[in-house]
Amino acid sequence: MDDFEKVLKFWGPVEADYNAHGGLVLNRLFMERPETQQLFPKFVGIAPGDLAGNAAVSAHGATVLKKLAELLKAKGDHAAILKPMATSHATKHKIPLANFELMTEIIAKVMEEKAGLDAAGQQALRNVMAVIIADMDVTYKELGFKA
Repeated sequence: MDDFEKVLKFWGPVEADYNAHGGLVLNRLFMERPETQQLFPKFVGIAPGDLAGNAAVSAHGATVLKKLAELLKAKGDHAAILKPMATSHATKHKIPLANFELMTEIIAKVMEEKAGLDAAGQQALRNVMAVIIADMDVTYKELGFKA
C-alpha cells in the first residue's frame, strides 16, 4: 500500500467533520506554537482561550484539511492543485515552508487521536507532506520567496 493510501485509509472521520477536525488542528498548532498565530492575520487578536470556540478558526482549519484531501486523493499528480496554493502562500501569505512541517505534525497527532492513524500512517503522512513541501519549494524558488 502506498503512502497516499495509508493516510486515506484513516481519512473518513476527518472528512465526516472537517470543521471539528480543522478547528482541533489550528487550535493545537496555536497552543503548541503560539508564534504561528501571527501568520493568520484574522486570528491575531483572538485570545488563546477564545480560539477553541471560534467558528472562523474551525472554518479555516476545514479549508486546510479539504485542500490536504485534494492533494492526498491526487496521489502525487498534484501540480495543478499545488501550484496556485504554493503561489498564494509565497506571494500573498508569506508562509515559510517550515510551517507546513509543523502543521504536518499537528495533523498527525489529531488524526492519531480522532481517526486512529497508526504509526505507519503517521509516517506515510510525513512522507506525502515531504513531497508536497518539496514541490512547493520549487514554486517558492521560482517566485524568489525565501522560505
